[in-house]
Amino acid sequence: MRKIFIPAVFLVMMSYSSFAQQAHVNLDWDPQKNKENLVPFSANVISPEVFDDHTVIFRLRAPEVSKVLLTGTMFVGDEAGKQVPFTKGDDGIWTLKIGPLVPDIYLYYFIIDGVKVVDPNNSFTGFAAMPPFSMLFVHGDGPAFYDAKNVPHGAITTHFYYSPVTGGVRDMLIYTPPGYSSSKKYPTLYLLGGSGDLAQTWYMHGQANFIMDNLLAEGKAVPMIIVMPNNQVVHRSNPKHTDLSFPLFEREMKEVIIPFVESNYSVIKDRHARAISGLSMGGRHAQYVGLRNLDLFASIGLLSAALPVDQTPALKEPGINSKLDYLFVGAGTYETRPGVRHEILHNDLVKLNVNHEYYIGSRGAHDLITWRHLLYYRFLPNLFRNTSVPKK
Repeated sequence: MRKIFIPAVFLVMMSYSSFAQQAHVNLDWDPQKNKENLVPFSANVISPEVFDDHTVIFRLRAPEVSKVLLTGTMFVGDEAGKQVPFTKGDDGIWTLKIGPLVPDIYLYYFIIDGVKVVDPNNSFTGFAAMPPFSMLFVHGDGPAFYDAKNVPHGAITTHFYYSPVTGGVRDMLIYTPPGYSSSKKYPTLYLLGGSGDLAQTWYMHGQANFIMDNLLAEGKAVPMIIVMPNNQVVHRSNPKHTDLSFPLFEREMKEVIIPFVESNYSVIKDRHARAISGLSMGGRHAQYVGLRNLDLFASIGLLSAALPVDQTPALKEPGINSKLDYLFVGAGTYETRPGVRHEILHNDLVKLNVNHEYYIGSRGAHDLITWRHLLYYRFLPNLFRNTSVPKK
């Protein structure tokens, strides 16, 4: 078994000194604020440039293209899918100013002559979607709940393992809380990504480790191990993806992932100390696997996700409430409207008298703005709280 260890950093010194925009010296909470007027390394213009009034300027040097547009997760609600045009200067530099925006981490794209691409001058990019995306950090007056703060930090370990289920080498990321010790036993959360996501999605773009660090420092969550597996088990474009992936991922969890975690980490081997959750497709995987295996899981979190009740018939069984410690159904403000699947599931759960928490919140839609919010404000603080987690 081969693994890469990213060591815990117990003191992250937040920089308030004169580092340039996108300097990558510290894990700054305002990495795209222009502090020295230096162009990011290997770039030819500063883009994006974020100001303290929460406005943003994007730039692109492209004298030979004819049209440049911006789209991204900053446009929600009535503006969802909006494409905003740049203005071309005599120097061949295209410029666009937007905002003010509410402080958050947004994903965005340039559309250059009809082709959706990343901002070539922004070194903060994501590869857990197609096409890859650029990241925009609109800072507030200080570090946010998802930023690296000067608090004790947990560690992220990447494991590579062979899976007989998929017939190849796979990876998973595992977060251990600050002060993790093999002399203690911890509950475990299995946290899944969405369609096309990678094992790294919750770590690199969801900021799950910093969110958990901050909750623990604030005394708002129970110390736990968070397992971030790769829940892509069938090519996402396979026409039979849904029929194939759900049972295959259930096997991957039961035959490979859980045994590996419980053989290598100091965890409580009890259903009350196991939870499974995910965003979008990962939430549907969590509902499918969790409710089909209530001998393994007592807590389930659905983030912008839901399967019909008929696909998880355990919800109709007498005594289901005695088997569930915590069932969470959450979604974003701008993805919720009458008839969406998470609302249908909520209404069905009410009719069936199934105990659950239903929460709609965040400034986001079906995006990481929502999923970071749900993780910090609702799911993690309530997980493993009022349950019968064995004291082992």
